[in-house]
Amino acid sequence: MNENSAAGYQYGALYRSEEKIYPREVQGRFATLRRVAMFVLLGAFYGGCWLTWEGRQAILFDLPARKFYVFGLTIWPQDFIYLALLLIILAVSLFFFTALAGRLWCGYACPQTVWTEAFSWIERAIEGDRNKRRKLDKAPWDLRKIRLKVSKQICWVALGLFTGFTFVGYFVDVRQLAADLVSFEAGPWAYFWVLFYGFATYGNAGYMREQVCKYMCPYARFQGAMFDHDTLIITYDAGRGEPRGSRRRGSDPRAQGLGDCVDCTMCVQVCPTGIDIRNGLQYECIACAACIDVCDTVMDKVGSPRGLIRYTTEHAVEHERYHLLRPRTLVYTGILTVLLAAMISSMAFRSPVILDVIRDRNALYRDVGRRGIENSYTVRVINKQNTPHDYTLSVSGIEGMTLEGETSASVAGESVATLPVSVVVPHEYAIGGQTIEFRLDSADGSDITVTEESRFRGPTEGY
Repeated sequence: MNENSAAGYQYGALYRSEEKIYPREVQGRFATLRRVAMFVLLGAFYGGCWLTWEGRQAILFDLPARKFYVFGLTIWPQDFIYLALLLIILAVSLFFFTALAGRLWCGYACPQTVWTEAFSWIERAIEGDRNKRRKLDKAPWDLRKIRLKVSKQICWVALGLFTGFTFVGYFVDVRQLAADLVSFEAGPWAYFWVLFYGFATYGNAGYMREQVCKYMCPYARFQGAMFDHDTLIITYDAGRGEPRGSRRRGSDPRAQGLGDCVDCTMCVQVCPTGIDIRNGLQYECIACAACIDVCDTVMDKVGSPRGLIRYTTEHAVEHERYHLLRPRTLVYTGILTVLLAAMISSMAFRSPVILDVIRDRNALYRDVGRRGIENSYTVRVINKQNTPHDYTLSVSGIEGMTLEGETSASVAGESVATLPVSVVVPHEYAIGGQTIEFRLDSADGSDITVTEESRFRGPTEGY
């Protein structure tokens, strides 16, 4: 082999194209669970943006107004700590469930898995089962093949565009968005994002499929760090299944020197990532349990007990013991408990109004003659509730101080009122920098009180 041939061989080995996988459809308890999860999650996604709550969209992430609406909860920019806390809780939950039961997220709830299942269902409905799809792809182009391929593409594009439209509908009013798109009155960014997310869904779920899980998803790479010998994983029982070999139905495999595995390769044919689970745990495995369902079916046919491929742990296979309570799960449980308690208690006791005091930095202070020293402030009152409230403003902290300007306000629901005020302190008490406290009280009997500290600046030496 010459140098050019060797270089070409190495290039082809590194950059060979992926062979298309034709997973066989499978029936069983885990397949039913995956389909139920798909319908529930897709139903929640596609239907969630159409729900209403008190006259507005129930779930709306209004970025221009800097407000997030989640049913009766309105999250302001000052409340984004809750979103950060929620993301931390979700991350720790992912670690916890991975340590406990492997890649449950990947197999049943990951968007890539859910939409791939939906696109695969469309493909099977139009082109047929595994063998029919394989024959169709190898067949020469004719009217039948064109009709089936075009029909599939139309359904895929429609589902992708509807997904993009729904996603954008969580950030703008979905009803107005639908009307604007149909009448071609939507802005260019609306069309761009609908097409962008529609194309992403179409490409990832229609074509890339298992390649996203194998090459693009970081979770597949670091999941091994969260596994231990007591993590539930999909395992082939080699001690029971080996040596493999075909046999007649009803015959005793032990008498023939064989294990329970009939080497039918059905577990490989149903795998959406194309791996052989009999080779051991692999990072490509997304724990969809399709191999468990099909293997149980084969075992029923040959008269062997189920569970040759099953959810189990390395310790359970070796010692028939499973340790649920272990340091890793206990630590994750403790962290989750603390985070959930902190978030729930913080949201339960959060103030319905925000008082934001901004001191005028253009002038350190101003001498107003006999009245004393004056500092100017801009007070922002943010009413986070849906109902309007009346408020009164007061200040304390320095003897003889007075508050001048707009000291009362009526603030509509989910609105902001700005009050320009000034604080005047007699000369003898206005020395240096001192802490003062603004207090906002409801004036309509709603029993709301909030305080905010600020600084009062005066001359460094007394008069």
